[in-house]
Amino acid sequence: MSTTISVVCYKSKVLKNNESPLMIRVCKDRKMKYQSLGISILPKYWNFKANKPTSKCPNKEYIERLIAEKVKVYTDKVIEFKSQEKEFTATSLMEKVNKPVKRKTVQEVFNQYIQELESANRLRYADMYKCTMHSLIKFNKHLDIPFSDMDTIWLKRYEVWLQSQGLAINTLGTRFRHLRVIYNFAIEEKIVKSEYYPFNSFKVSKLSQTTAKRSIQKDEILSVLNYQGQTPLECLAIDLFTFSYLAAGINFGDIARLTKDNILENRLIYIRKKTQKQIKVSLQEQAIKLIQKYSMPDNPYLFPILSSFHKTEQQKVNRIHKIIAKVNKSLKEIGERLNIPIDLTTYVARHSFATVLKRSGVNTFLICEALGRSSERVTQAVKMTIDKMFSDISLYIIVYIPYDPKPLVFCYFVRNLSVLKE
Repeated sequence: MSTTISVVCYKSKVLKNNESPLMIRVCKDRKMKYQSLGISILPKYWNFKANKPTSKCPNKEYIERLIAEKVKVYTDKVIEFKSQEKEFTATSLMEKVNKPVKRKTVQEVFNQYIQELESANRLRYADMYKCTMHSLIKFNKHLDIPFSDMDTIWLKRYEVWLQSQGLAINTLGTRFRHLRVIYNFAIEEKIVKSEYYPFNSFKVSKLSQTTAKRSIQKDEILSVLNYQGQTPLECLAIDLFTFSYLAAGINFGDIARLTKDNILENRLIYIRKKTQKQIKVSLQEQAIKLIQKYSMPDNPYLFPILSSFHKTEQQKVNRIHKIIAKVNKSLKEIGERLNIPIDLTTYVARHSFATVLKRSGVNTFLICEALGRSSERVTQAVKMTIDKMFSDISLYIIVYIPYDPKPLVFCYFVRNLSVLKE
């Protein structure tokens, strides 16, 4: 059934000024709905047959322009509904057009997104987005602006300002990635129309640079693993580096959160904090010895980073951030003594593990699985590849790594990548 939209003079209602209100009329499925246009007119100045003001009507041009604009709003909304194949009634159409929508500012959307991250206990990410938000406030003085103000010119100004601050190129890229995420979030929440999206013409790729090398050679790995720490902090730093490397590149935050419940029959089973992906790793003898070394009956955690004192997620995040800074400082000093060509950090262990797998010919998809990096898209790609190649048999990849003469055997079972010791 077609939808008709028109403006009529509601002459049955007479206002105090003896004029009658003009009403927008929506007719659909033989049902009519009326909404005041916000103006009134003397009935003698209205052509009831043509539903328009007469030639002698005062403010004729203004009234006609107002009518045309209002009718267009309703007509556009009808076209939108039909293009999306959405059902609507005269009432729902009128509500959609006239429902007041509060356009949130960039500041409000940033706050909303950060709050959602915090509610999901993704506090580290929340802090990163806070840094970006404060950077934008410092640049623009405030964020009490609509998203439509963030056009390509505005973004270019922000880019130039960031460069003037002497920040690293990767930091610039991070700022714009966060801003792009926030803008897409605003589009999803229907706060801003996608047609205003500025990143189609403003490319942030030019801000990217090759990530600094974070992996080291096998002989360098061995020199770190065999290093004898001179202080308790150095010993802890080396042990954490070693454990990360031997436990399939587990990162520092996940190491800190490991408890005795994560150990089952000499296998490490944990949920990666960042991706919520389950990781299963068969523990090598040296990794087991490290766990035993730091085992304390009054501390549920495997390593002396967190304790029962740290109850809230914020307390845990703050503690991990504090300890990793100390550990990485110590590793950097050790790396300098060993002539390691890059700054030694706990993350180097993770990257070095991945590099060993890559140089051993392991498929990138499987490396992502081992590191717990894979998205649902990657997981499905891996599954499809393996299903196509092997049907019901498992895929085994033997990888020899330094430190332990025995190889690691990776076994992919449809949904899990397990690390087993031969």
